[in-house]
Amino acid sequence: MADSDGLGEAAIAAASPSASAPGLSPSLGWRERLRAGLAGTGASLWFVAGLGLLYALRVPLRLCENLAAESLCGLKTQRHLRHLRVTVFLNSLTPKFYVALTGTSSLISGLIFIFEWWYFHKHGTSFIEQVSVSHLRPLMGGTESSISEPGSPSNNRESETSRQNLSECKVWRNPLNLFRGAEYRRYTWVTGKEPLTYYDMNLSAQDHQTFFTCDTDFLRPSDTVMQKAWRERNPPARIKAAYQALELNNDCATAYVLLAEEEATTIVDAERLFKQALKAGETIYRRSQQCQHQSPQHEAQLRRDTNVLVYIKRRLAMCARKLGRIREAVKIMRDLMKEFPPLTMLNIHENLLESLLELQAYADVQAVLAKYDDISLPKSAAICYTAALLKTRTVSDKFSPETASRRGLSTAEINAVEAIHRAVEFNPHVPKYLLEMKSLILPPEHILKRGDSEAIAYAFFHLQHWKRIEGALHLLQCTWEGTFRMIPYPLEKGHLFYPYPSCTETADRELLPSFHHVSVYPKKEIPFFIHFTAGLCSSTAMIAFLTHQFPEIMGVFAKANTMEKAVWESRAGSTIQD
Repeated sequence: MADSDGLGEAAIAAASPSASAPGLSPSLGWRERLRAGLAGTGASLWFVAGLGLLYALRVPLRLCENLAAESLCGLKTQRHLRHLRVTVFLNSLTPKFYVALTGTSSLISGLIFIFEWWYFHKHGTSFIEQVSVSHLRPLMGGTESSISEPGSPSNNRESETSRQNLSECKVWRNPLNLFRGAEYRRYTWVTGKEPLTYYDMNLSAQDHQTFFTCDTDFLRPSDTVMQKAWRERNPPARIKAAYQALELNNDCATAYVLLAEEEATTIVDAERLFKQALKAGETIYRRSQQCQHQSPQHEAQLRRDTNVLVYIKRRLAMCARKLGRIREAVKIMRDLMKEFPPLTMLNIHENLLESLLELQAYADVQAVLAKYDDISLPKSAAICYTAALLKTRTVSDKFSPETASRRGLSTAEINAVEAIHRAVEFNPHVPKYLLEMKSLILPPEHILKRGDSEAIAYAFFHLQHWKRIEGALHLLQCTWEGTFRMIPYPLEKGHLFYPYPSCTETADRELLPSFHHVSVYPKKEIPFFIHFTAGLCSSTAMIAFLTHQFPEIMGVFAKANTMEKAVWESRAGSTIQD
């Protein structure tokens, strides 16, 4: 959809933290890089904290006395004084000091490890690594190598990659999205959890403003009120505005749409309100058809009224599907696709596919796939996995891995396995939901193709169709992981589709609620700093335990090591002086 293009760009920008900022000059000196590195608030806070720590420790460390002594004494005298001071200090330490030191170190490193692990699971990257790249890379000159001339080949390749990622990470409206009042809100009442994110609902608000408003709304007071209603964030305020619009005009179709979506608590109530909206919408649509050639404003008004009418009919078809009147739903969808063929971007054929599968009209499903599973049309999980399901249906009831390993795969079985591999390559998150290896949640109102959000939306409605066909899930379980052997590096190359986009995780985290564990593909390796902090925490904890259990032995060991180091430094200094 046109209004989601900018959202795809936002997802790409969020997924590309290392992209160079425009306007940076490649001729920056070390002074400018140092100033830029220290300009951040984090660096300033660390600098102030270091000065404060140094000031607080000036008395225990005897900094002033050390400086005065070193200015009065010779080099050899200073060395002997330092050696004597170290000896006296170590002899005064007790085993409790070493227990407290190692215990504190273990606690701090453990807290760092826990925070690193939480940050990695929430954002998919290491906090220490991200801060290091952000603050240390400018000091080390990392930005210079990343800057290229506008016409250079590397810049052209980056532009092509960005355009490809933009098309791959475009956010689409879920064709099978649920009703807010009758389904999403009931879920919240039962579980106390919010199934929709603010980002997802904000996208829906933009869709509603695009579909249901136009420049001529000021000519009708009810449309002016509804234009404000679609921008409201508070649901009670939107519902109140819809009733105000109905008081001004009892035939305001968009007001009935809003009430059906958000106030109706059952599908029956939603269908009743949508029927009222259909009656008003058809009247307004016929009136707009008669005036469409009078001015550009009337043409825009006709487009808006067409969108409203198509939306109402589609939701009525979905109500009929949910209430068990499936043939009626199929008829409405077929009529919509015939009457408004240019509106293929609404993906009404995916609603039709699901309803036909419920009727087990597999020949009709194949006819729809023959029309929309075309190389020139955008793919979806519904198309790819439905095609795989139809080919699996012909062989799944007799399929056996043992038999296939002895005699080999037949032609029909090979076709079914290839169709599964094709579907898994397009969206690798779906099989875990179909095989019930991951728990399902309510699908969002928007999805990202090839992402976890699309997998949830597909499996939520189509799992029952896979279960209905005997052996289909068993064949899927036996063959789906073979796809990953065909494309060992999915971010660099693909087999039947473009390489898997790297921006899906970032966009899915925005679309899906926080209580859902987002599926990530390909699986990210645990960062080095998590291993490092885990090792540091374990080693210091072990030393603290040994010091607590054997205080005398560990104390002697620590003193011996430190004394040996001090003697070595003293001898090395004497050799240098001689």
